[in-house]
Amino acid sequence: MKVTEIQDKTSKKSFLDVARIIYKDDQNWVCPLDNDIEAVFNPAKNNFHQHGKCTRWILTDDNGQLIGRVAAFINEKKAYNYEQPTGGMGFFECINNKQAAFLLFDTAKTWLKENGMQAMDGPINFGENDNFWGLLVEGFTPPSYGMNYNHPYYQAFFDEYGFKTQYAQITNHVDAHKPFPERFTKIANWVAKKPGYDFRHFEIKKIEKFAADFIEVYNDGWKDFENFVPITYSTIMESFEKMKPLMDPNLIWFAYVDDEPASFMIILPDANQMLKPLNGKLNLIGKLKFLYYRWKGVSRMRAIVMGTKQKYQKHGLESAMFIKLKEYVLPLKRYDELELSWVGDFNDKMIAIHEAVGATFGKKHLTMRYIFN
Repeated sequence: MKVTEIQDKTSKKSFLDVARIIYKDDQNWVCPLDNDIEAVFNPAKNNFHQHGKCTRWILTDDNGQLIGRVAAFINEKKAYNYEQPTGGMGFFECINNKQAAFLLFDTAKTWLKENGMQAMDGPINFGENDNFWGLLVEGFTPPSYGMNYNHPYYQAFFDEYGFKTQYAQITNHVDAHKPFPERFTKIANWVAKKPGYDFRHFEIKKIEKFAADFIEVYNDGWKDFENFVPITYSTIMESFEKMKPLMDPNLIWFAYVDDEPASFMIILPDANQMLKPLNGKLNLIGKLKFLYYRWKGVSRMRAIVMGTKQKYQKHGLESAMFIKLKEYVLPLKRYDELELSWVGDFNDKMIAIHEAVGATFGKKHLTMRYIFN
């Protein structure tokens, strides 16, 4: 077997093709867009390169056939927040061969050690955790956009190599046609009518304003979580710009209390239902296909992220936003399901919201860590 670092156009193409080979017979898999993956490794498109670095490799067998890939990265803003300096590995794909998998893990570990790291988290992204993050261990069904999918046999590779679970990421599903529980609805309607409480859906022409409001709420609501790093304006604007082709502004809601940004709920139509026929290629034909499937519509929504300022976390703002969402969605008779993805098993408040809306279990991903000897 041979490990090759990605350094030219040919090897970049091979890195992308590995996944198409690994999942060629898996009907559940949806090929991520090549452009989305390449953007992670492009300093001009991923501002994490301003405070970190990354590299990646492909693995071939003795006959030169592609059998695996992996990436490694260091986020300088987070690497030194732990007991031991910790980098990341991700975009791991491999045939069902333990020796090949361990060789890929060893390659990432060696590079990280050479760059001063003493541990690696994986499988994670060189970016925010709303995309390409976590090892799927339960719920091997078609993934929504940005959610990691992998073969069930991957878990044994991570466990046997020595990775230990840091936390689980739970994804739950809500039947869009099923009424919310009575108590939830009663509270939500009461909150929605409270004086000084205002609920606004996203407007693309005001994207800068909503980006600033998002940052204000997010950085306040999450600041007490372990190893939290505040999100920057450039990062969220980068994310919003990527969302533009997918956005239905009426699915994205912000709550205000006396005009102060207090809470938000970012939901997108599930792009994977539009992207599956493209096989990762957004060329001219791919764009035409995408536009057709976008016009045709999709049946699933995905809640990417929710957040509430700490002082408003018991005010029921999330409940009211769910009611506003349903008021828009039901008359469309288009969406059948809302995927709430993902919430960490440490986030009791968000798990309680999932339970309150009557959500049912969908998937479980793991974020894992391997500490070097």
